[in-house]
Amino acid sequence: MQLRLDSTHTTKAAGDWLIVGVPEAFELTGELGELDAVLGGQLARLNEQQDLTGKLGQAVTLPTPLGIAAKRLLLVGLGPQQKLGDASLNRALTTAIRQVSTRKVDQVAVAIPTVGPAEFTAARRIQVAAAAVQVGCVGQDLYRKERKRFPIAEVTLLVANAAEADLQTALHTGQILGEAVNLTRELVNLPPADMYPETFADRAAALAEEFGLKIDILGKPELEAEKMGSLLAVSSGSERPPRLVCLEYNQAPVGAPVLAIVGKGVTFDSGGLSLKPTDGMLTMKCDMAGAATALAAVVAIARLKLPVHVIGLMGLVENMTGGLAMKLGDVLTARSGVTIEVQNTDAEGRLVLADVLDYALSRGAEKIVDLATLTGACVVALGEEVVGAMSNNQPWCDAVLSAAKATGEDMWQLPMFDLYNGMIESDVADIRNVGGGRWGGAITAAKFLERFVKDKPWVHLDIAGPAFAGSDKPHREGGGTGVMVRTLVELVQRAGGGRQI
Repeated sequence: MQLRLDSTHTTKAAGDWLIVGVPEAFELTGELGELDAVLGGQLARLNEQQDLTGKLGQAVTLPTPLGIAAKRLLLVGLGPQQKLGDASLNRALTTAIRQVSTRKVDQVAVAIPTVGPAEFTAARRIQVAAAAVQVGCVGQDLYRKERKRFPIAEVTLLVANAAEADLQTALHTGQILGEAVNLTRELVNLPPADMYPETFADRAAALAEEFGLKIDILGKPELEAEKMGSLLAVSSGSERPPRLVCLEYNQAPVGAPVLAIVGKGVTFDSGGLSLKPTDGMLTMKCDMAGAATALAAVVAIARLKLPVHVIGLMGLVENMTGGLAMKLGDVLTARSGVTIEVQNTDAEGRLVLADVLDYALSRGAEKIVDLATLTGACVVALGEEVVGAMSNNQPWCDAVLSAAKATGEDMWQLPMFDLYNGMIESDVADIRNVGGGRWGGAITAAKFLERFVKDKPWVHLDIAGPAFAGSDKPHREGGGTGVMVRTLVELVQRAGGGRQI
């Protein structure tokens, strides 16, 4: 997709589609008033008939509008003006782009709205719009002969003072963020026959070469040498050998802290001998979404040339049921020396992360964020749209929560009280890989991981709910969502001394 800015008046923007945002309780003044005038009062009539209310995501199409240069007009609701921000603008524009990308079009113009809070700057609006239009026109139909969604050749964002340097920078940033979200979605949507530890590592190596990242890939012999008994046990039932990918980007001043982004990469999760039922296994290609998110975020950080030192670590395994698969009652020895009693082979992601988190410390990580589709319990607690955050360090967690809020990605912190530690105690080993009983499963999983980060500031993000959408919605394609890519980039940008655009 070619993205560009232009200061052409909305009514004179040529193309297959013109997209215009309309807030709730809108008044026909300014550009909306001018648009209504050239359309012969159509907006006023639609409003009077309650066919155009400005409700967030409401879309109204005028297929052959007279009086404007574009061939078709799509009006999309922005919601309440005072609440307009990253989340609502992203939702409105992805809804609009999803409507216009159901068939091939060459050129789309999008009017950047000027209503809303003053702190929602023109630059920030452009960044959000540039990402949204790319995500909205890419589907999960990777293997369909007849595609349901088509990329758009050229999108023009209409804004005053289009030549200003900060607006051009925002466009560039938004384009990179959109491409990073789509990279995550693609990796998650690929089937496990095509996306497994070796092919994921190959893709990471290609991206590292393209964007100048240092990369180390550890295969099974290297993982054995590192004594990663916990990770290796998860992969032992599969014929696909495991991998650990470590990407490094460093453009930071001397002495800057090393930030680590760690991702769970179970490329397919059968549950092991604690076998999942068919319905529970159908979407388990998504169990590597944490690793995909970590990869995409580090690539985006490098492309944006942020002045930071970041390492991205992805533990990659298949959890299968072969003759050598780990068994209930096995006691594993993690890289850190902690012994782990296996009481459920379907609680495997934490076993992978245990060794990867410890390895991150040996690579100099001073602050850590891990991402994992870790527990169904987090989905029970927070639903399918909200990420659960758990941490050993409140200031670092506050930084992650603030970055998520700024980008419009929903996140909620869960408690990490010491009382939960007793729930993962084992009679035969240091800890066990599940809590006792049904309760607090997302938190006991996080308490397990906490044992492997020592005293380093760490935030665990359980993305089991929002990482994979089971069905389409007007504003969102089913399949991989790319959740948390924008939050991670925002977090790292702030940690490196940058500020929100």
